[in-house]
Amino acid sequence: MSSAALGARVRERGWRVTPQRRAVVDALEGQHVHLTADEVHRRARDALPEISLATVYNALNELVAMGEVAEVRYTAGPARYDPNVATAHHHLLCTTCGTLLDVAARDITVSPLPADDRLGFEVRSVHVLFRGTCAPCASRGA
Repeated sequence: MSSAALGARVRERGWRVTPQRRAVVDALEGQHVHLTADEVHRRARDALPEISLATVYNALNELVAMGEVAEVRYTAGPARYDPNVATAHHHLLCTTCGTLLDVAARDITVSPLPADDRLGFEVRSVHVLFRGTCAPCASRGA
């Protein structure tokens, strides 16, 4: 997911793209992006040194509320922000270093949850998290 695609989506929705918001959107550029707010702030400061962490949080919260960025929480640490909301995907999580990567949902089949097991829930979506060890950690014997 590129920031250009995210930027275009938010402009189409009428989100006023200020220099600060542009810096946040640009910070979310790339594949397998799952940054914390502090990481977004560090990247955004490269383009706009005066941007505050509060401004980054405000922009991220607005993007999440719009459904253009997903807030992801799989560990006890801070939330991460995933701009890849346009493509159905699941995640791979390295339990050693915390690396979080997207994996296409197309090859993963989850059987429907029987009504008796839903406990009254109306299931709208399913997300699969694969936990394991990434190649770099495995090669270090971590």
